[in-house]
Amino acid sequence: MTATSVNDRIVAAPGATCDADLADGPWIFDLVPGYGPGSSENDAIPDPVTRPGQLPVAYQKMPDDELHARIRAARDTLGNSVVILGHYYQRDEVVQYADFVGDSFQLANAALTRPEAETIVFCGVHFMAETADILARPEQHVILPNLAAGCSMADMADEDSVEAAWDQLMQVYADEDSGGKQAVVPVTYMNSSAALKAFCGRNGGIVCTSSNAATVLEWAFERGRRVLFFPDQHLGRNTAKAMGIPLEQIPMINARKPGLGVDEHVLRDAKVLLWPGFCSVHKRFTVDQIDQARSQYPGVKVIVHPECPMPVVDAADASGSTEKIRKFVEASQAGDVIAIGTEINMVNRLAAQYPDRTIFCLDPVICPCSTMYRIHPGYLAWTLEGLVAGEVRNEIVVPDDVARDAKVALERMLKAVPR
Repeated sequence: MTATSVNDRIVAAPGATCDADLADGPWIFDLVPGYGPGSSENDAIPDPVTRPGQLPVAYQKMPDDELHARIRAARDTLGNSVVILGHYYQRDEVVQYADFVGDSFQLANAALTRPEAETIVFCGVHFMAETADILARPEQHVILPNLAAGCSMADMADEDSVEAAWDQLMQVYADEDSGGKQAVVPVTYMNSSAALKAFCGRNGGIVCTSSNAATVLEWAFERGRRVLFFPDQHLGRNTAKAMGIPLEQIPMINARKPGLGVDEHVLRDAKVLLWPGFCSVHKRFTVDQIDQARSQYPGVKVIVHPECPMPVVDAADASGSTEKIRKFVEASQAGDVIAIGTEINMVNRLAAQYPDRTIFCLDPVICPCSTMYRIHPGYLAWTLEGLVAGEVRNEIVVPDDVARDAKVALERMLKAVPR
């Protein structure tokens, strides 16, 4: 597979991106409050979420060929004592070193297959590394190469706000005859903090990914009358709608407003209560982009991620998780034209893998996930060489009490195999 990587395209033509600063080293932004250049650059980062990154100057100035040579040498030295996990949205220059590449559901399972590894290096974002730490053996270490690699969607739902909304809902449903079921089952998307996963574990809830969201909602409805789904409104709405739930029974609440900003009769009739979060990558995709693709390429097949707004999902030919998108392309034929609505690094990689097809991103502007892009080979080299020297750098450790409850919800998720 040979093709120009997204990083090389950005460096060659920074003006063709959503932010020319993407061409700079991510360490420049590590001490600046915010998510960095890219799709989340305009998302407000709440206090005290800011997680400063750190990278020694020597690694910042190191030539690319030396960085890659040092990564390979450290990997050879460490052998099976380390396992590297890489999310589909990682840049090619990093994901090439991953032992496993996948979406969040796949990587959560993949980490469990290497119990002999002393260290898990997670090339992804903060909530993914937290999940790996929760599921790992007690003696295993989990490293996030750049601590500044957070997630704006995950930060859109905090524990205090969710607890406050939950308390209000419990008051609304206090006199309801639930028929032996829970009045509400909390469901958090994988893209959330360990604290919110623990909240779900304590309250009879579960975690979902984009791969198994429908299976998880079915699990929840077997146990409760309705679902509180956070933080991603679009995945919740698209999944519920695909299951046949009317839109009027899928209201969005607002924890900052009296009565959650929704009439009580709407809350009582609701089947899925949505949190007002979103993914900054997937909100960039529009129906106009799909119309343009169909005009330019008659017969084009359009597939988008379910984190996209509902009108975009409705206008596409198919929608699904990153793994479903990969399989969709894999099942296509030579000569097919496929327009994809998901993160540019994955789309670019699929286009390189299937050169006999025309595969392109719906968004004509190169705008990678801000926080996934914070992982650079420099950070990977620094953390791996630290392990060689006997030092665990940038370790992610979830407190025991949080991990205990979160693991309950995560283990329920792992049993909810995607359909």
